[in-house]
Amino acid sequence: MAKKNKIEYISKGLVAHNRRANFDYLIEEKFVAGLQLSGTEVKSLRLGHANINDAFGVEKDGELYISNMFIAEYTNKGYTSHAEKRERKLLLKKKEITDIINALSRKGATLVAMRLFFDNNGLAKLEVGLGRGKKLYDKRETIKERDWKIQKARLLAN
Repeated sequence: MAKKNKIEYISKGLVAHNRRANFDYLIEEKFVAGLQLSGTEVKSLRLGHANINDAFGVEKDGELYISNMFIAEYTNKGYTSHAEKRERKLLLKKKEITDIINALSRKGATLVAMRLFFDNNGLAKLEVGLGRGKKLYDKRETIKERDWKIQKARLLAN
């Protein structure tokens, strides 16, 4: 008897995770934002076809957009489709938008995509972090702290 190839859709939970964000940036504050997506983008996200490793936030005309976020083209598309890397609008409260824009005007501040997920209501959400880029010595310090935690756990286990 042959196995059925049933595709597992993501109805809630994690779609994509940016593991380098905490290593490359010192995250000061996190925000959860909705995304303005088209239908084929949501279908592709439900299949887990997204990459947010290079995504960052930009400000245009008093609104925030996420740039360089990759959502693969939906395979069963009809006559319409979407651009894989396009700027997508972030849906936030007005106060959060003004706070982020004011923070981005400071030198060295950036808005980085952290996690892309579906919430309990099935809506696509993007967790963005407001932070600054780390220097090389900051990265070394992060590695030392991580290694010390691993050694400490080993010592306590023995």
